[in-house]
Amino acid sequence: MDLSSLRAQAQQFVQQHQQEVIDDISRLVAVKSVRGESGPHAPFGPGPRRALDAALAMAGEMGLQCADYDYLGKASVPGSGEKTIGIVAHLDVVPEGGGWNSDPYTLTQKEGWLIGRGVVDDKGPAVLALWAARFFAQQPQRPRHGIEVLLGCDEECGMSDLKRYLSEHRAPDFAFTPDGAFPVCNGEKGGFTGEFVSAPLHGVLLDFSGGFAHNVVPDHADALVRLDAAGLPAAEGITISPCSEGARIEATGIAAHASTPEGSRSAIGMIASYLLALPEVTGVERNALELVYDLAVSHDGEKLGIASCDGIFTPLTIIGGEIWMKDGILTQNLDCRYPTSITGEEIAAKLAQRAEKAGMRLEHSSFNPPFYIQPDSPAILALRTTYRTLTGKDDTPFTMGGGTYARCMPNAVSFGIEEEKMTYPAFAGPIHAANEGFPIEKLMEALVIFICALGELMEVDL
Repeated sequence: MDLSSLRAQAQQFVQQHQQEVIDDISRLVAVKSVRGESGPHAPFGPGPRRALDAALAMAGEMGLQCADYDYLGKASVPGSGEKTIGIVAHLDVVPEGGGWNSDPYTLTQKEGWLIGRGVVDDKGPAVLALWAARFFAQQPQRPRHGIEVLLGCDEECGMSDLKRYLSEHRAPDFAFTPDGAFPVCNGEKGGFTGEFVSAPLHGVLLDFSGGFAHNVVPDHADALVRLDAAGLPAAEGITISPCSEGARIEATGIAAHASTPEGSRSAIGMIASYLLALPEVTGVERNALELVYDLAVSHDGEKLGIASCDGIFTPLTIIGGEIWMKDGILTQNLDCRYPTSITGEEIAAKLAQRAEKAGMRLEHSSFNPPFYIQPDSPAILALRTTYRTLTGKDDTPFTMGGGTYARCMPNAVSFGIEEEKMTYPAFAGPIHAANEGFPIEKLMEALVIFICALGELMEVDL
């Protein structure tokens, strides 16, 4: 079928089922699928398990063949040949955080937008993937290549679900994840995570907590200090209140995803800055807080000695997502996205050296190297052609700092649903932020694009 005819059929299909698509997104958003304590048939906790149950139920209602592996689900459309196309989405979400104008787990519609945790990352796209598969499942003839929609439950916390699946099952011959932006992302930065851990502190700091995910710039943090609240100075964005132990210091910042921290303001960094201005903060405690501050304000890694750029990817970024204190030991985790001009081993060595100067240790560090696929491969060209033809927009591939399932697979990219430089109204926000939202019209446009892209991929010898 030519692309023009397929587009017309896809548009008719989407118009007919638009409300059902929205209802299915609502069903998934209603599940708080944040990773929790593992249990029987629920390796990532009850929330992701319920989300997987709901998604597989939807797939079954659509007539798709379903498989449940506990850690991941699959919904399939058999092909006439042996090759398969994968669409890999995830059902787990980051915690909701603060600043919402509505219940994060109740889908809200406002001025043509859908608002709710997971609408964009990645429950909305997962639903679109299932509906795109349903389009081909109801055709009178089998598609040339089989379609496998893989529904993961641990993308936000390490992607162990997909890694396990690929260790036990054959990977699709080509795959894309809708967890990204159009036109197509053919490369992702490397990812480095770890923790700065102090020795027991015996200064004025009694407690320090903030953040809700390692890969999000924190918009709230608070600290407890052994000082008189009445004697502490005022500061922008800082709230001070007396308590039995001394004073509680709270900060409100601006959240952002770790891959794009520009324009954010770390609440952890705000408190660290405030504490460092106090003469009572000295010695080992001061050294530790200086490292916490440098991590919070040096998104390019300059203050940590790891700034790097290769001309292919955007420059290295690093953030401190969460901080906590137990038994006097301060722990600050970190999330770094790096280009090809520096290695994970080099980052580990330089961060360990910087930590040692601050009287801290780098612990639990791990990394995944960058990946890059040539933009003129036949499968990527099929995606690019689809996007350019249907939208009239530039189809030039791009690279990004975000990490998706694509990095785990032998032949995969990210494709949709967002667009670069999207403008958000005051009542909506981007992924991982408060009021996560997306326009309904753009969601339906993306579904048409997915259907047509699958049709174009059917013509490719994978």
